[in-house]
Amino acid sequence: MPAPKELAPSASLAALYGAKLRKLRLRAGLTQRQLGAEVPIAHSRIAQFELGNEVPPEDVDAKLDKILGADGDLTDLWGHIHRTPFPDWASKYMALERKAIKMLKYMAQAVPGLWQTEAYARALLRTSRPRDTDEEIERLVVARIERQSILWRISPPLFWCILDEAVLRRPVGSPGVMHEQLASLVSFARSPHAVLQVLPFSAGEHPVMGGSLTLLGFEKGPDAAYTESSHSGELVESQNEVAEYALAYDLLQAKALAPEPSLDVIRSVMEEYRAWPHATT
Repeated sequence: MPAPKELAPSASLAALYGAKLRKLRLRAGLTQRQLGAEVPIAHSRIAQFELGNEVPPEDVDAKLDKILGADGDLTDLWGHIHRTPFPDWASKYMALERKAIKMLKYMAQAVPGLWQTEAYARALLRTSRPRDTDEEIERLVVARIERQSILWRISPPLFWCILDEAVLRRPVGSPGVMHEQLASLVSFARSPHAVLQVLPFSAGEHPVMGGSLTLLGFEKGPDAAYTESSHSGELVESQNEVAEYALAYDLLQAKALAPEPSLDVIRSVMEEYRAWPHATT
């Protein structure tokens, strides 16, 4: 049996939660598989919780706390994680984001946060965080909009974004919300520091089909890559891996439409949303 992976409780709140969970599990004399069966949940998820790669949903956290006799300690820690505006896996990335002089993004499912309108961000957050109160959602919307100041500073970074066609065609919120968001994209794309391309469905398979990708370049120091799905993200700093992602991005740029044809596609989809019933709601 391989030795358990070392934990780094100081790395993040999620890592601290994971270390606490493992300590309680071992004290209870349970294996990951046994604990998973009692929840019930796949034992592989228990492993991810303990490594700090994933934070359990609220109901799973409550069951873990009760099964392991944590007397509310796990639930209290879960609450601290939940109240943080940005999860630990995103915080380190955003610290680097503020220092970048170049950002290259591929977005598979949603408009990047730095280009989202308030209404689009609100609709997206309400869907992804259904347990949050309206007050919590508004706090997250404000935090997301405040991040956009990066693009309006005196020397903003180059922001090159490739949007999968799915981003344009999958409605988020009402047709009116989508029309406003796409109009905002066209406006952003006219900035001298921005480039926008659309990757059409007709381009077929491509090397970044697993999720979204960001490459960050800096005036000093090595580049970094960041991969993200709806509820997790990974910052990649190994230069060999960053080089692999950079090559993948080059291939995406070659497959995507040029900037002007891309804007034509966006305008066309905008008109489709305008034609929907109740498009202004």
